[in-house]
Amino acid sequence: MRKTLSILVIGATSMMLAGCASNSITGPERKFGRGMNNITEFVRGGEIRRSMEQTAIFSSPDAAYTSGFLHGLNRTIARTFVGAYEIVTFPLPNGPGEDYGPIMQPENPVYPASYKPGLIADQSFATDNHVGFSGGDVAPFIPNSRFRVFNQ
Repeated sequence: MRKTLSILVIGATSMMLAGCASNSITGPERKFGRGMNNITEFVRGGEIRRSMEQTAIFSSPDAAYTSGFLHGLNRTIARTFVGAYEIVTFPLPNGPGEDYGPIMQPENPVYPASYKPGLIADQSFATDNHVGFSGGDVAPFIPNSRFRVFNQ
C-alpha cells in the first residue's frame, strides 16, 4: 500500500510539473500569474482610470465622471472575479479542447493612454556594468538613514 501510494504521488507530481513546463506561454503558470495580476485590479484601479480617460476623449468630458467611472467600475469588478476564477482553476484548461488562454481581453492590466509604466527605480534593475550593483540608499526605510554604498 505504501509503495503504491508513493508511486501515485510521484506520478501525479511529475504530470503536474510536466504540464506546467510543456507550454509556459499559455500554460498553468501563466494562468496563475494572470489571475494574481487580475485579482489586484481593484486596488490598482487601471480599468477605472482608462475608462474615464477614454470616455472623456471619445464621448464628452462631462460623461467621464459618470458613465466612464461606472463602466470602469464594472470592468474592474469583472476583472477581479475573473482573476479569482483563474487562481482557483489554474491547473485546469478553460474548457474541453481549449487551452489556458485569457478569459478577459486584454490579457495584461490596462493603463490610461497618457501613462506608460516603466521599471521601478531599484538596484535590481539599475545595476552598474562593472561592479554588479549601483549606488543608492542602503536602508531607505529607516528614518535619517544617509549611508550610501558610493558617496559621490
